[in-house]
Amino acid sequence: MSWDPRNLYQLSRKQLFSPKQKTRFQFMWKAKRDTRGYHDANITERQWLRMFNPQLPTLNMKLGDNAKHPNTASLMYACMERRMDFIVFRSHFASSIWMARQLIVHGKVKLNGKKHPFPSHTVKDGDIVTVNPEAVVTLKPKKDSKELRFSALPFQQPWMFIPEYLEVNYNTCSTVFLREPVTRPHSTEVPSPYPPEFHALAFEYYFRRGRTRK
Repeated sequence: MSWDPRNLYQLSRKQLFSPKQKTRFQFMWKAKRDTRGYHDANITERQWLRMFNPQLPTLNMKLGDNAKHPNTASLMYACMERRMDFIVFRSHFASSIWMARQLIVHGKVKLNGKKHPFPSHTVKDGDIVTVNPEAVVTLKPKKDSKELRFSALPFQQPWMFIPEYLEVNYNTCSTVFLREPVTRPHSTEVPSPYPPEFHALAFEYYFRRGRTRK
């Protein structure tokens, strides 16, 4: 996840499936490779298998609700959104997930008012993540002044949205994690360039793998 134009170019040219893929296992393997490459590129397969939870959240889906929700497999990576590095990136305080991790390791980010140099730490509902304003990539000092002003970066517009499970205050450079991401009628709260059906194939791959390992 990055604002780099090369990343956007690669995502725009990405094909979900290749004519060479004919079996369902090939479809599932490609889905898990591409979705993992986007959502958790810096996590090993062993780490992800420990995090993978086959019981997806369905709290926002009511019995008898006629509104069509997307496949709940789109929430497969919802647990990743609790990580501190993901929150810093989703809040637009860093231009990439790797820059967010660097800010946290270097002590530029606080959790509930205290330095917490662990990018993989998962926050709880209501936790506050604060970033040093001087380290925010889009804040630049004004001429002959110590005040900071917003300065947009090239190619950041496709990422300029705030998920509903975050409450961001740009005056204090802080973010409150409200709750776990959920699905809504015709949409899902976990940002992804891939459709829910593609996530469903990746979920099926790990679900079958976990079942065969037992």
